[in-house]
Amino acid sequence: MHWYVEVLKKYAVFRGRARRKEYWLYTLVNLVVSIVLAIVDRLLGTDGRIDLISGVYGLLVLVPTLAVTVRRLHDTDRSGWWILLNLFPVVGWLVVLVFNVMDGTPGPNRHGADPKSPERSASAVPHV
Repeated sequence: MHWYVEVLKKYAVFRGRARRKEYWLYTLVNLVVSIVLAIVDRLLGTDGRIDLISGVYGLLVLVPTLAVTVRRLHDTDRSGWWILLNLFPVVGWLVVLVFNVMDGTPGPNRHGADPKSPERSASAVPHV
């Protein structure tokens, strides 16, 4: 849940880099929430032509999902514009999937400092 909340805190931040862990854990929680809301829609009878609850949720997380995907592409030293490949069914989706699975470039790149670097991770750990 920590990574999901972190992405939501950076609601429309398209600058910087996102680790694989941040991207994939956000994606996992987002998928689970979407499935649960689709079931709730079904139980309440709001499914059909318009899935009311899951549709509203989808609109609310659209911007943070785009932002974390762009930051993930930045981590692999690619421009965020590569996200537009998603407009091409199957082939575009597979290319973006491969980019999101790849490890980020070690050290700083043109999009910022390495989010895995010990200096950043030490300062990013929440103090209890």
